[in-house]
Amino acid sequence: MSSRFVLRSTLLSLALGVTVSGGAAAETYPSRPIRLVAPYPPGGATDVLARLLGKQLGDRLGQPVVVENRAGAGTVIGAAYVAKAAPDGYTLLLTAGTTTFTINPALQSNLPYDPIKSFEPIGFATRLPLVLVANPKAGIHNLRDLVAKAKAEPGKYSYGSFGQGSTAHFAGELLWNSAGVKLVHVPYKGSAPAMNDLLGGQIPLAIDTVTAVAPQIKAGKIQALAVTTARRSAQLPNVPTAAEAGIPGVDIDAWSILAAPRGLPDDVRQKLTKAFSDTLADPSTRKQLEDAGFEPRYGTPAQAQAQIESELPKMRAVAQRAGIKAE
Repeated sequence: MSSRFVLRSTLLSLALGVTVSGGAAAETYPSRPIRLVAPYPPGGATDVLARLLGKQLGDRLGQPVVVENRAGAGTVIGAAYVAKAAPDGYTLLLTAGTTTFTINPALQSNLPYDPIKSFEPIGFATRLPLVLVANPKAGIHNLRDLVAKAKAEPGKYSYGSFGQGSTAHFAGELLWNSAGVKLVHVPYKGSAPAMNDLLGGQIPLAIDTVTAVAPQIKAGKIQALAVTTARRSAQLPNVPTAAEAGIPGVDIDAWSILAAPRGLPDDVRQKLTKAFSDTLADPSTRKQLEDAGFEPRYGTPAQAQAQIESELPKMRAVAQRAGIKAE
């Protein structure tokens, strides 16, 4: 074997070694900024949550996490964008999971994404109970009292929510079905106008998130009748659950979730999951979330997936039974 051939082989091996090692280094995740899509306008609750968690997540991953607002169509625009992105960990979705993964599919049969097949959850971020509240002048003192009055005078009572087909709308219809009564739904364009009409006495009842109604409850301007979850709210520990108030079988909340396009490489999934769980376990991060009105409740990818799969048929049944249509 000639010395020239040996030299050529050696140089080739070295070149290949450099190429392979250089390629491996280039593929180490993450090696560039990560896009975090919030499917809502800037300034809203989910946008605030995305920016808070994005900063902490970026610190742990060693790359900036840039929040990108892609609002519209009840989160459909942003969710569809992420669903079609490359499953490489550089495009993520932080959204109100109930809306994106269980209510939208219950209301629309032609979504540009599949709630189960298009995404893989990284984990729950927060869970926020909804609260049934009443104007004190309505003369409704508790949930049992409301049910008795609604049965005695069908169709007399109405309740407001922050939108047609919203989580609050679904929570109300689930609650009334479980109680065996029918109340008239009055949809509003957001929490603020619904609260204004509740305080003004135009509607006797409303359902909204704990964050939205807690200040008015604590000020004594409205009365909390029950939360719609299986356990009490940390922000309103004295308010009973629907089950405690006499209506079993009601468990619905507003939960937020971090998700990625389905098909992530195992190492990327593991890094994202660890960074996210560490972020939600951090005491200072939890304090920031609580100060912003959120209830931090981390859940594993498996728990988040199970939530979607179990809640989706329930929301479809509610929509069909109550005749809820998308706006």
